[in-house]
Amino acid sequence: MTSPSITVSVPSTRLRDDLGTLPDGVEVVVWDMTDAAPRDRFDMVVPPYMSMDGVIGRLSEIEVGLVQSQSIGYDNVEGRLPDGLAFANASSVHETATAELAVALALAAQRRLPDFVRAQDRGEWLGGTATGLADQRVTLLGFGGVGRAIAARLKPFEVSLRAVASHGRLQDDVEVFPLGKLDEVLAETDVLIASLPGGDATRHVIDDHALSTLPDGALVVNVGRGPLVDTDALVDHVRRGRIRAALDVTDPEPLPADHPLWALDGVLIAPHVGGATDAMRPRIAKLVRRQIERLAAGEEPLNVVIGG
Repeated sequence: MTSPSITVSVPSTRLRDDLGTLPDGVEVVVWDMTDAAPRDRFDMVVPPYMSMDGVIGRLSEIEVGLVQSQSIGYDNVEGRLPDGLAFANASSVHETATAELAVALALAAQRRLPDFVRAQDRGEWLGGTATGLADQRVTLLGFGGVGRAIAARLKPFEVSLRAVASHGRLQDDVEVFPLGKLDEVLAETDVLIASLPGGDATRHVIDDHALSTLPDGALVVNVGRGPLVDTDALVDHVRRGRIRAALDVTDPEPLPADHPLWALDGVLIAPHVGGATDAMRPRIAKLVRRQIERLAAGEEPLNVVIGG
């Protein structure tokens, strides 16, 4: 019997089945990485989604050509992978869903939906006005795939839209300022939406100084990584009524049950579900299938962000 030319591991039978028809000579093995690898070598390993527990150790035990993540972010593996190993992120899979949630969080906070839900629990008809999004000065902190997807969804809301990223440019009809201009832009921002990746370079980019620069009543939305925001500083500003927050990611994460963020007025928290929609399953299968097809054809893989 002829040995397969490409051997791939996926963490579940569901993902294996979702891959459909693959090129001849491809073997797909289900390996959730909790136990020792069933092969000495894989051309590609797909780890479980949102869990790197034990993954690095398992990767060091075998020979691997490519690790295909199911997440966009990779700060939790950078500097920890075995030497020479290539790592690809899941660009193209989560941008749309994360952008949906970013807009949903901003709308919910601006239109007081948390207040109305609590009033509904009490059987209370709660009136009053809300700020809304129209005519608000919205700044996107980060203008990669997620930032651009957020921008595309915000434009019909008739906001004044700008972005801040690593370098200035005009992209997709959005003026993007370099990080060196962050203070200047924050001073004229009503809604700040952060989608930057994690890591040392972006840790606490939204610190006490940045929060102090925002106008009174500004809303901070974070769909990037929790450590983008200095949590202690955010708690202080929210507690004083200076700033509001709508967060899909927090630091620490998961947020402990006794953390003050849970109980503060003006804070809306989602449990890191930016990419968790029904769109993920077919999109991750499509990406993994494309990677397998490229490997089988001798082509370079997509989305390689480490190594390679």
